Amino acid sequence: MNDSGQPNSADDLDPAVRAAGGWGRLRQGVIYRDGVSGGRPAVPTAFPELERRAARVLSPKAYAYVAGSAGLEATADANRRALDRHRIVPRMLRDVSARDTSVELFGRRLTSPLLLAPIGVLELAHPEADVAVARAAAAEGVPYILSTQASRSMEQCAAAMGDAPRWFQLYWSRSDELVASFLARAEAAGCEALVVTLDTTVLGWRARDLDLGSLPFSQGQGIAQYTSDPVFLRLAAERAGQPRSGPKPKVTAAAVRSLFSIARTHPGPMLRNLRSPLPRAAVETFLDVFSRQDLTWGDLARLRTMTRLPILLKGLQHPDDARRALDAGVDGVIVSNHGGRQVDGATGALDALPGVVEAVGGRAPVLFDSGVRGGADVFKALALGARAVCVGRPYFYGLALAGADGVRQVIQNLRAELDLTMALTGCASLADITPDLLAAS
Repeated sequence: MNDSGQPNSADDLDPAVRAAGGWGRLRQGVIYRDGVSGGRPAVPTAFPELERRAARVLSPKAYAYVAGSAGLEATADANRRALDRHRIVPRMLRDVSARDTSVELFGRRLTSPLLLAPIGVLELAHPEADVAVARAAAAEGVPYILSTQASRSMEQCAAAMGDAPRWFQLYWSRSDELVASFLARAEAAGCEALVVTLDTTVLGWRARDLDLGSLPFSQGQGIAQYTSDPVFLRLAAERAGQPRSGPKPKVTAAAVRSLFSIARTHPGPMLRNLRSPLPRAAVETFLDVFSRQDLTWGDLARLRTMTRLPILLKGLQHPDDARRALDAGVDGVIVSNHGGRQVDGATGALDALPGVVEAVGGRAPVLFDSGVRGGADVFKALALGARAVCVGRPYFYGLALAGADGVRQVIQNLRAELDLTMALTGCASLADITPDLLAAS
């Protein structure tokens, strides 16, 4: 047990978990015991209040970046409606005195079916950014999918995680040399799988960011994987050595703030960066090489030669794409619409899940992402065939409210609700969570 009364890792075999009657009851007990002395959770246990509280501490631009979705945000609404259409049908008089939430993914036995989805620009939420999330994930035994658009390098996160599970998410750059460098670094940093995000060859029409004129990357934020990479730094140096072209930016207070942001986030002393052309060249180089629009299924064979890691494709929603992915030799798929952030008016992610699961036919793990706000949502995705579930915005908000401990509390609350939902629906293991426990409303 740690100082907060939680087990040292999210492990069902922990004696404290068994003695409490399950992880959900243990988490409830911690909160209620603190309540006797007037304590309240630093991180709200239900998503609506979690989001409201986080909105108060985040800057308007930070909140717009994480909360916003594409266009009229109809896809984000569709994600929620898809989850709400499926109603849980509890079953009674089943022995659930011992519950097992563990799952195996790519040779590692995990104590829960939760993963932390890749989220970029975490410095918008907290100064420790990705490193705080890495520490929280390691403490809870939950795999953390490190983002390409991180605010801290993968090496810094790996140092904070020890031998805890971590994956790496790749936005496929226009520079194959840079991609190869990222993959070599990910392997050296102990990443156990590669998640290739396919649905962001360009940024979606994100009205909240557009109305604020806010793109964090243009401020030098969220590009730490790049500015810590030798290949990228060479490309940026080559650009910095070229004569500048195009119109000069207007000298305004906002422009000066942007200059200081770029200098502050670039590696090295800030004063030196203010005098150097390299930090601004790094931002411009990133904007040029961020992603490719000409990727095809044929490129996957080349990717396979670049890494020994299991490859998952993230962003699949059509059964035919899932079939092609397996035919191309990938090791898993993640059903996702990027939390509604890319295509407005798209189908809800949970609506796409059953078709993809059927197309895959058990040949590879299918993971789920988009719209998950609580443990009951995780239960529904598992019932429809997901092997595991990725969580995004909730942990961003926990990070904003309480740093690494806030992320831990979000993970603990999700797992507690999932465990209690299993107990109350007659499920002693994840294998018991089957489609017949859901009804369409």
